[in-house]
Amino acid sequence: MRLIPKLLVVSLTLVSVSLILSLPALAQHGGHGGGGGGHAVGGGYVPKHGPPPARGTPARPAPQNYRDREGHPDAPHVHHDGTWVGHDAGRDDARFHLDHPWEHGRFTGGFGRGHIWRIGGGGPGRFWFGGFAFGVASFDLALCGDWLWDSDQVVIYEDPDHDGWYLAYNPRLGTYVHVQYFGPQ
Repeated sequence: MRLIPKLLVVSLTLVSVSLILSLPALAQHGGHGGGGGGHAVGGGYVPKHGPPPARGTPARPAPQNYRDREGHPDAPHVHHDGTWVGHDAGRDDARFHLDHPWEHGRFTGGFGRGHIWRIGGGGPGRFWFGGFAFGVASFDLALCGDWLWDSDQVVIYEDPDHDGWYLAYNPRLGTYVHVQYFGPQ
């Protein structure tokens, strides 16, 4: 019976040492974020993949405040753990209805982490990179006022819930908006 208490002591010691060794990493990230280095949002982080489908989430209006933690942006954003904040409006949200989805064709330049583009000019109504042109959805215009339309990087993801829409993610800020593909520049 003395073996069980020894195993318990060894297990508790290993857990304690693991926690102590984790403290510097936790202190660096701090659980807050706003833009750089080890913060939880932005700072060059690029998600491995886009958001998961909404799985039948009922349609609801867009949140009035996307800031889920102190220091996070008041815009749809992605945490460094890959959580997409603000992309749960559901499939039936009327804002996303397009009479002619993909009327200018489908974007073929590549999606996700391996395809980081530098915006070459324009503005939210029409911007371009790599010979491709996009435009931000009218309902998301207020969410990208701090984007630099002549120099920010952008990563495109497919929107799993809304035909004809893509998500343009800004790694500098950690925020994203809905965009339509306008075809070749």
